[in-house]
Amino acid sequence: MRLNTERKEEPLFIKVHEKDNVAIVVNAGGVKEGTTFSNGLVLTSRVPEGHKVALKEIAEKDEIIRYGEVIGKALKPIKKGSWVEESMVELPIPPDLHKLSIATRVPDALPPLEGYTFRGFRNPDGSVGIKNVLGISTSVQCVVGVLDFAVKRIKNELLPNYPNVDDVVAINHQYGCGVAIQAPEAIIPIRTLQNLAKHPNFGGEALIIGLGCEKLSPLMLAPDGKDRDILSLQEQAGFSDMVTNIMNMAEEKLEKLNLRKREICSVSDLVVGLQCGGSDAFSGVTANPAVGYAADLLVRAGATVMFSEVTEVRDAVHLLTPRCETKEIGNALIKEMQWYDEYLQKGKADRSANPSPGNKKGGLSNIVEKSLGSIVKSGSSAISGVLAPGEKATQKGLLYAATPASDFVCGTLQLASGMHLQVFTTGRGTPYGLAMAPVIKVSTRNALAEQWNDLIDVNAGTIATGESTIEDVGWEIFHHIIEVASGERKTWADQWGLYNDLALFNPAPIT
Repeated sequence: MRLNTERKEEPLFIKVHEKDNVAIVVNAGGVKEGTTFSNGLVLTSRVPEGHKVALKEIAEKDEIIRYGEVIGKALKPIKKGSWVEESMVELPIPPDLHKLSIATRVPDALPPLEGYTFRGFRNPDGSVGIKNVLGISTSVQCVVGVLDFAVKRIKNELLPNYPNVDDVVAINHQYGCGVAIQAPEAIIPIRTLQNLAKHPNFGGEALIIGLGCEKLSPLMLAPDGKDRDILSLQEQAGFSDMVTNIMNMAEEKLEKLNLRKREICSVSDLVVGLQCGGSDAFSGVTANPAVGYAADLLVRAGATVMFSEVTEVRDAVHLLTPRCETKEIGNALIKEMQWYDEYLQKGKADRSANPSPGNKKGGLSNIVEKSLGSIVKSGSSAISGVLAPGEKATQKGLLYAATPASDFVCGTLQLASGMHLQVFTTGRGTPYGLAMAPVIKVSTRNALAEQWNDLIDVNAGTIATGESTIEDVGWEIFHHIIEVASGERKTWADQWGLYNDLALFNPAPIT
């Protein structure tokens, strides 16, 4: 399908749905006052790129509609052809979680997509990795300085001797001690760390470095529950002994990992995470729909696909619960929304804290508009499961993995859920990356792809200008995923080594 794009040579705007009474301006740099569009619309004021223009007169308190949904009400009269600024839009109330339709419009299964494979590392437990990485996890923040020192030496002195091993990654965090480890919500950071240590890219060979007196016992993190892969620093004879023993244990693991070989695997073995960051008004009409199309292709091929970010789903949840395969799945989705509502209330915050200043500069007026564009990443498949934060994915299909919207926290939790790689859409731009898994960056705009030509992996901006269809870019993303998973292609973030710190989500008390 092609978007409803009014165009001449210039100017251009995009109207997503026939019900919409606003559209967004496509032109880089915006469009000046007095400009006439091909449909006869005349601008009464300048409208920046990505920002909304009124397609008709909108009276005070009238609904403002985008994506065919109400994104707010007009706080004052808005003239046809004028810029619909953020300050003119009243934030509506969120959908009532107790009145949602559940499993009432479950999509029919799309035709299977067979024959697609990639080259991955088959693990003893049957899982598959797409990188060959030595993972070293910490049980407590106290040991991070020593481990970082040791990892530098491992990379410089040992890694060159094991050419089949891609990297050495330290799973550092701020948890482990000084925390209420028995608090109910403590399960979230603990489960996250346990699952990170079992990530398929580590091949079952992760090490655990502990201190010796922390509340989070290193044994709780060991992938096989045994202490042979654990080193406690308080048992060592000083700093040099600590580093030497870490390096000795690492070399044993490197020898095993170096024997791993890629083999043909079905695309159904892949677990792909979807996320957006630095979003703009184009996200919901270019990059996210294209990613949604790719998500459908992956589901058709039998893969696992996860979309997340509670605050960027909450205001559009009424469009998702009908797509849940069962009432149980729908209720699980609602439960995650409710939990986060209460979490925000405890912190005396609400959903209006999202979007960010950059999102607003990119044309997003409020969290409702952002959410409607965000959920498009989920494609059109039925939702087959819901994961609590940091919970491991154990089934195929389209899953909702509950996470905060923060890029770093969401990425960390999706890794814990078993994500092999992440497809990340951005309109404003971010160099975000993850050491444990490749991040494929998809641009919403041509201008960003041109500006950051050595950071953006796929450009979906051509959809806005009519040069490509959503389907075209969706297939491009799908093939890009397979090439990256096979080790045949590097993302820009991997090429430059741009990696963000892992960030645990810890809603439990700190003592």
